[in-house]
Amino acid sequence: MTQADTLLIFIQQLINGISLGSIYALIALGYTMVYGIVLLINFAHGDILMAGAYAGYFVLIRLDVSPLSVVFAFVFAIIVCSALGVTIERLAYRPLRSAPRLNSLITAIAVSLILQNGARVLPFIGANPRQFPRPATYNVNLGPISISNIQIIVIVVSAVLMMSLHYIITRTKRGKAMRAVSFDGQAASLMGISVDRTISFTFALGSALAAAGGVLFAFAYPQISPMMGVMPGLKAFVAAVLGGIGSVPGAMLGGIVLGIAETLTKGFISSQYADAVSFSILIIILLVKPAGILGVKSRIKV
Repeated sequence: MTQADTLLIFIQQLINGISLGSIYALIALGYTMVYGIVLLINFAHGDILMAGAYAGYFVLIRLDVSPLSVVFAFVFAIIVCSALGVTIERLAYRPLRSAPRLNSLITAIAVSLILQNGARVLPFIGANPRQFPRPATYNVNLGPISISNIQIIVIVVSAVLMMSLHYIITRTKRGKAMRAVSFDGQAASLMGISVDRTISFTFALGSALAAAGGVLFAFAYPQISPMMGVMPGLKAFVAAVLGGIGSVPGAMLGGIVLGIAETLTKGFISSQYADAVSFSILIIILLVKPAGILGVKSRIKV
């Protein structure tokens, strides 16, 4: 293999990595926003991705695949998953807000298992994988480099959603309330901010991003099942820790870095080692820089 061939493979895998990393970043944003406000790792977040993929699936099989139906699929998935996220927060996490963190962690794992196994027994979902309808695929050739229309959709939609999130957090009242509660919830409540509403809004926002990530993931890998959210959810958690858990820019950066690392492993080593590399990154970052790339070191009294 010549150096030119190696360079072409590298660029191609870089594009693939940005596409995959964009999905990880969307999911990781939900982890990091929830952790930044209530110091909770919501391990059910990957299963909300699964719910979003199924919500989009039911729209697309009814309306067929067209640009308009794809938009409806995103909107319906976002509505369903936002409601699901708020419901989970209200019923499972809010009663344990003042309990030890271990209780909330165990509850998050239990909610994840409930969503997975609940989906398997629902008659309109079931345990068998389903083929996800998606637009006809074709490649756009940029010289020797090829990028599919699905990858373009994933990158563009992810970028728009992440920019929208940045605007919400930095420019809106709800976003300022989120930052205030994240900094000091008790002081924020004394200033007239409803902490409960702000936390519910954060869950809704994170779940909406997971829903969009679920539809995009199903476009890229068009087979869905009740267990489909487990591995993307874990890798998005790795991305959130890599970028700095609690840091929104860190979650975006961590997702892209993790996606690129995974695709480069597949392109130059073996696809069998991709998952091992992803979780090795988690171990390394915890050993070398526990706060993450953009995280801020802080002391927590346990």
